[in-house]
Order: sequence, then C-alpha cells, then structure tokens
Amino acid sequence: MKNKFIYLLSAGLLVGVSGCDKIKDFGNTNLSPNGITEPSIAGLMTRAQIDLVGYAATGTVPIMGAQYAQYISETQYSQTSLYSAPQLAHAGNYSGTLFDLQNIINLDQSKNMSAIAKIIKEYIFWTITDAWGDVPYSESLKGLDVINPAYDTQEQIYKGVLANLKEAVDQFDGTSPITGDILFNGNVAGWKRVANSVRMLAAIQLSKKYPGSSDYAATEFKAALNDPAGYITNNSQNFVMNYPAAGSNYKNPYFNMYNGRKDYGLSKTVTDLLASLGDVRGSAWGGSSEDAGSTGSSAVGVPYGLNREKLEVFTSTNPTWAKVLRGDLRKEGSPFVIVSAAEVALARAEAADRGWTSESLTSVYQQGIALSHEQWGVAAPSAAYLNGANVALTAAAGTGANIRNISVQRYLASFPDGHKGWNIWRKSGFPVLTPAPDATNSSKQIVQRFIYATGELTTNEASVKAAIARIPGGVDSQDAKVWWNQ
Repeated sequence: MKNKFIYLLSAGLLVGVSGCDKIKDFGNTNLSPNGITEPSIAGLMTRAQIDLVGYAATGTVPIMGAQYAQYISETQYSQTSLYSAPQLAHAGNYSGTLFDLQNIINLDQSKNMSAIAKIIKEYIFWTITDAWGDVPYSESLKGLDVINPAYDTQEQIYKGVLANLKEAVDQFDGTSPITGDILFNGNVAGWKRVANSVRMLAAIQLSKKYPGSSDYAATEFKAALNDPAGYITNNSQNFVMNYPAAGSNYKNPYFNMYNGRKDYGLSKTVTDLLASLGDVRGSAWGGSSEDAGSTGSSAVGVPYGLNREKLEVFTSTNPTWAKVLRGDLRKEGSPFVIVSAAEVALARAEAADRGWTSESLTSVYQQGIALSHEQWGVAAPSAAYLNGANVALTAAAGTGANIRNISVQRYLASFPDGHKGWNIWRKSGFPVLTPAPDATNSSKQIVQRFIYATGELTTNEASVKAAIARIPGGVDSQDAKVWWNQ
C-alpha cells in the first residue's frame, strides 16, 4: 500500500523539479480527446460489487476460514488445514476494492451511490478485522495525506462499522441516481435491508464483550432490528449475486473451484454433523461429481486435517467423495448468497435467547432453520428434526442457555461462508471441532487469527508494533484470540 503512494509521490516530485511551466508547453499534444479525466463511479461500483463476493465465497478470508471452521477439507495441498502460519498481507484490500469505494464516496456525485459504497466498504472492513484483529481503519484510504496509517483497535473498528452502516441507511435520498449496481439494480430498500442485517450480524458477534441486554452490542442490535427500513426476512430479499448465463467472464466462484481442479471437498466434519441431526441439507451441499450441472449427491465427506499422502489414499478409494455443493448449484450462472434471511433470523434467535430482545425465541429459531432449508431447495424441516435433542431449545428465553444448539444452526445456515462460520465457532465454541490430526503448528490448535505480513513491518513498522503490543502476550501469534473473543 505504501509503495503505491511512494510511486505517486515520486511522480509528483519529478514534475515539480522540471519547472512549473514545462507540462503546459506541449499544449494539447499529449491529451487524448477520448481520455477519461475522472473515474466512472458506475464502473467503480460494478467492479467493487463483483469483488465483494470474494469476501463471502472463495477469497482469502472465507476460503481459509472455511477450512478452520471445517466446512471444507483440502484434498491435496493441505497446508491450511494443517494450520501452517497464515502470515498474510491485508494491504491489497486497501489499494484495490476499498480504494475504489472510497473514490465513489469522495467524488460524492450521488448520495445513494455513496451510501451503497459505504455499506460495501464496511462489510469488507468487517471481514478484514475478523481475520487479523487490529488493522488500519480510521486513517486508511486517505492517499498521500496518510501513508503510515495507525492500526485501530478491533473495538474501534467494530464501532465504526456499526455507526457507518447506520449512517448509510439514513443517507439514502429519493432522487440521486444509482448506476452500476448489479446486486439490487438501484433498489434502495434492498440496500437498507442489507445494511441493517449486517448491523445485527456484527452486533451479535460482540456478545462476549458486551453480554448485557442494555450494553452496547444489544443496543446496536435492537436499533438495527427496529429500524423502519427493515432487514432481510425472506429468501426473496437475500443479498445475492446473480451471475450471467454460461459464456460470461464472471462465474459463480464455486464453479471456478472445480473448473479443472479438485483441491477441496465437503468436510467429514459437516457430513457427520448433518447425519447426526438427520439434516437433509447435505443433499445440496455435497456433490458426487465435480461436473457443473451434475445432480448427484454425496455424503462421503473428506476427512479433515490429514496430510497429503493420507488424503490421496482416501480420494483414490472413494471416487464419489463429496465435492463442495452439488453440481447443479455451482454452474457458471448459479447465484451466490452473501447474506441470507436464515442467517438474520438465527442471529435474532441468539439475541432473544440472551434476553436482548422480546422476540419469540422458538418462532424466530424455527423460522431461521426453515429459511435455510428453503434457500437450498430441500424439504422443510420435519417436526422430528425440530424436536431432536440437538436441535430443540429446552431452556427459557433470556437465559442464554440455548447457545449451543442455536450456534450449531447458525454455523449450518452460514455455509459455505467461511468468514461467518469461523466467527461463530470462535465466539461460541460450537459446533465442537477437533483440531487437525496431522496439524503442523506447534500448538496443534485451530487458527484463531491471521498473522501480520512481514512487509507491514517494513512499510509501517511503528503502527504494526503498536498493534502487536495489544495482542495478549504481545506476540503476533495465530493462536491469539481477536478482541471480541477474549
């Protein structure tokens, strides 16, 4: 990130020392009449929305989170599942999609466009801070004005995300144009529902830090729940990317996962969990073939956390091992859900169980489970399923005593989004996950956070060291818990 600014600064210095009048001496010789002198906010918006899917699907945070949460298993190159050091750079997020979104906001050509950009930007910051912890936030995206941004604490980032999502909802007007919006085609009501839904998902993540019904997290959750603009309540309102038909350059990310490769499979952790519950969602989540369009299902989950030699023995002796998603659900043009009604309903169930709200716990809980089944096109949950010992809620609302079963259903409803699944497991400890048998890290424990890249120490040393000093023990460790999990 800093290198980019250094290059810009260097170019400016070269112009300065060449003489103030030199550039205009050439007149219009080097000016293209067709050149663009100002960014197209429509183009920036479309590009950012395409990139946004990566933060919920197969981008770095969700795909690695999906392995730590044991949604998926590696079938060949098992470094991530064996907990090799996740020493990764976050700078590319800032110089790419976040920079484009900030440009839309800075240009301020349309209040509605700026509000949409703000919602997407805060969603991305939410995923970044959940992976690394403290990262640049309030001083980021300021170009040459701040080339060594401070690392905000995760508490500051979460509070900023929640405040800015609320601000975005209030910022929409009824007149300014919306262009380049391929997610909602300019539907302001849809964007407001997304913002309030993400507010609830982020607020419930803070329940360990702010457990009380009058504490900050509950207050923010209730504000989003009661916002007049509403939230996602049914699958027709889901925050979803609808990809073009076959032949487009833009394809469902899970189509790309098996487009010539077979590196990932549905984890045995998931297939075993589904089997223990009598859950039929596995018929949609596990495909017997890597071929897009195949309607064959497989419940043969890939064992989690084994070294390559063992995995190759397993896949060669089990040719119908479960691919991630059935083939007809990962075609080139298959839609991908970023935030679902089921996720929101089950977050509401957790809030009711904690006594944050007076909503009917059983009603919103069972609604969330039914919405997830509907989303995946499988049969509605039966009474036997809902009354099963590991599904039914037996304790009174407001006690927080139903968190295990609620968390398991939240984990399942978030599939295959590894960012959210990893979040739910880290915060609640459910479902109970067994670390990789062949783990290669010294602690042999599941990764809790990404480690800062060495390049950050080179380009922004003081800020990184200050962030590391705030980590428990003062060590930049993958075993250290992020702030909301401490």
